[in-house]
Amino acid sequence: MESSSPPNEVVNSSKQACLEINLEDLPLDPGLRTRIWDYHPNVQDQVRRAYLQKGPFQPRNHSFPQRIISGGPRRFIPAWFDEFPTWLEYSVAKDAAYCFCCYLFKPNTGEQAGSESFVGKGFSNWKKKSERLQGHVGGPMSTHNQAWSNCKAFSKQIEAQTEYKTLLGASVSCMRFLLRQGLLFCGDDEYEDSNNQGMFADLLRLRCNYDEDIKAVTLNNASLTLKLTSSDTQKDIEIAISTEIINAIVRDIGDSLFSILIDEFHDMPSQDQMAIVLRFVDKGHVIERYLGIVQATDDTAVSLKGAIDDFFSTHGLSMAKLRGQGYGGTSNMQGELNNLKTLIVKANECAFYVHCFAHDLHSTLIAMSKNHLEIVDLFAWVAKVVNVVGEFVECRDTLREKHDVLVFEALNTSELLSEQGLNEGSSKFKTLISLFTMFSSVIDVLEVIAEFGLDSEQKSKARVLLGPLQSFGFIFSLHMMINILRITDGLSQALQKNDQDIVNAMNLVRVCKEQLQVMKESDWDSLLNEVSSFCQKHEIEVHNMDDRFLTRGKKRDQVITNMHYYRVELFCTVIDMQIQELNVRFTEMNTGLLLCVACLNPSDSFSAFDKQKLICLAQYYPNDFSTLDLMILEDQLEKYIMDMRSSIEFSGLNGIADLAQKMVETKKDSVFPLVYLLLTLALILQVATPRIDRVFSAMNIVKNRLRNRMEDERMKDRLIPYIETDILDSIDDEVIMQRFQNMKNRPCSVVAHARYYISGCQVVPLCFLYLEDQSSEFSYVWPHICDSEGSALCADNKQEMKSMMFQLPFKIDNACIGDKAQKQSEVTRNEQFHASCKGSH
Repeated sequence: MESSSPPNEVVNSSKQACLEINLEDLPLDPGLRTRIWDYHPNVQDQVRRAYLQKGPFQPRNHSFPQRIISGGPRRFIPAWFDEFPTWLEYSVAKDAAYCFCCYLFKPNTGEQAGSESFVGKGFSNWKKKSERLQGHVGGPMSTHNQAWSNCKAFSKQIEAQTEYKTLLGASVSCMRFLLRQGLLFCGDDEYEDSNNQGMFADLLRLRCNYDEDIKAVTLNNASLTLKLTSSDTQKDIEIAISTEIINAIVRDIGDSLFSILIDEFHDMPSQDQMAIVLRFVDKGHVIERYLGIVQATDDTAVSLKGAIDDFFSTHGLSMAKLRGQGYGGTSNMQGELNNLKTLIVKANECAFYVHCFAHDLHSTLIAMSKNHLEIVDLFAWVAKVVNVVGEFVECRDTLREKHDVLVFEALNTSELLSEQGLNEGSSKFKTLISLFTMFSSVIDVLEVIAEFGLDSEQKSKARVLLGPLQSFGFIFSLHMMINILRITDGLSQALQKNDQDIVNAMNLVRVCKEQLQVMKESDWDSLLNEVSSFCQKHEIEVHNMDDRFLTRGKKRDQVITNMHYYRVELFCTVIDMQIQELNVRFTEMNTGLLLCVACLNPSDSFSAFDKQKLICLAQYYPNDFSTLDLMILEDQLEKYIMDMRSSIEFSGLNGIADLAQKMVETKKDSVFPLVYLLLTLALILQVATPRIDRVFSAMNIVKNRLRNRMEDERMKDRLIPYIETDILDSIDDEVIMQRFQNMKNRPCSVVAHARYYISGCQVVPLCFLYLEDQSSEFSYVWPHICDSEGSALCADNKQEMKSMMFQLPFKIDNACIGDKAQKQSEVTRNEQFHASCKGSH
């Protein structure tokens, strides 16, 4: 016979292994089971649930052996299973009977009342079957009946949890789809009789049409207090999804080196927000991940640095692992971002700034030029011309009889009317060129609109534009910016090519700086003559450079001439801005760094390889290469280049990204680890990363005019799954549901647990409550307890029943008790009982 108290080492071993238990492999034979109390408390309910789903072990077709008991042959009779179908079990291994519900829920009280024989040892005296089986069941207060009540209550809990899991799973799957597509959730009217409840409700209804299990527990079939369709629930699911995605990204980064790309998030002018993208290398592949929006207290560099430090701390990232930093091309915080670079470098000398080649350099240079009011006015007037002329061309059919058709044809083929002309820098440059070449046609159209426009507002807009466009200041700014952007256009296009040649790009940077300096020093006279000739051709008054410059608005303290203003304060100042911006983005240090990186290029049989420059590249990173590492690197580089040039596998590679991936595939990364580290550091530099542009494109889609007032955290939670769709697809619904459950107190980790009372009363469970966390108010739920005849307990039992009350941190709007048909009557009786006991409480 099996001992009722296993040795300590057996118990400890069982508890130690419980966390690794496979519920599918639990033994069915009751004689071979581990006692439920020997499992770790964290998994006891899981084991109970697994056994309840399988039911009692009743091998009816087994050949039950006979034994001599009290002088006669005796054996287990299968008909006993019919007599006690819910709890009686038989162990084939031990030829003994067991109690299913006592195994699962009997208190760990030793062998009181002899009930241990139906749990540990097993009952096998078949002669005393009637006496022992009926005696085991006992009266209403018996240990067996308590265990049976617990068993029934736990089964109901499992059923409730299953329904809740189905309901939550349906909501999560709908939210996952809508977030992935960047779609709205709510409609104009979410009442049940509304025709526009929103995409979430419509999608959930569609799922119900194809899944009966979901239909049975959702929408109209769901409890009034547990529909999981409220905006608060949707918001919590959003947070759970975005949190799991961020955690997955941070796990992927691990201890890897990474760089950060920051750009101002243009949302609320009064708020200083930054979008954060991290770049790292995983098995030779460059990975860029969007992690969210960071908000600073103000736009100072110190505040921005503090916001980034908090961001790193929140996500468990280390500033010591930072190996690069990059910033968006156009930003209102450009000056402070420049100061932020310095603060980050002070914290980590290896966090090098490199201009992102994917950013349109023209956009950056134009943004810098707009620090001058004349350039701001130039692009503002150009934008208005595009809008007014565009509106007019759209209605040209109504005015065709009055105006020259050739004007419209010319405008229709022009970049001037392209919407892109107001966005990217290269397109702005083309727009300026179009305005310059078609200036007469544009003036003609504006004059036509001023006289024959469709309405007074359109006529007024055209009249307002005619003055500034035909001024010397506008014409001068137009010609000057065209000449400046013409110099930088080649560099901007070269930087954005897919097959980037870093060496030639750096040479173009040098050439652009030199050309701008020559323009500043030598091209004034030619520009002035060009402007004057253009003005004379179009009958625009030309300023006398020796006359006094007439200011707009507030008078100057010092009188200056037109020559001084246009040459010194406008021409030289704007050119200096361009040169300064190029110097900031392409410093001597990061230019040297990029030229060293270019030596890793595998194109043309590693023709760019230069051992000394690669050793110099390693010296840029003292935190990653010690003096000993530099000595080893020199030897590795010699062997590396011989191996690469002699290997067919490494021929025909197009860039260092292909090289890194091929080294991982061929396991060369472990043969030349220091060379692979150089590749990793080079790939981390954000030389080419269009990711941030895709991020802002996603922002424009998600934050449309219907969601302009969306709060920052919710904006972040919706952007992350929309942008990082591949990670979203890799996360299982179960993980999201668990995160959702752990965020706050949820119903029942799914339902409220039942409690049982036996003092003079029939043992009944408390009503099960399905709750939706709608507030943090405290409410008291009183159980409905019956006596042995099923009547409600009288007021004399108040004091005893006070101990039966349990408290939940939820506001209870309703309860589901027993069958739905009994629901309202049971709730009413609970309320009446609550009122009767309120005084004593």
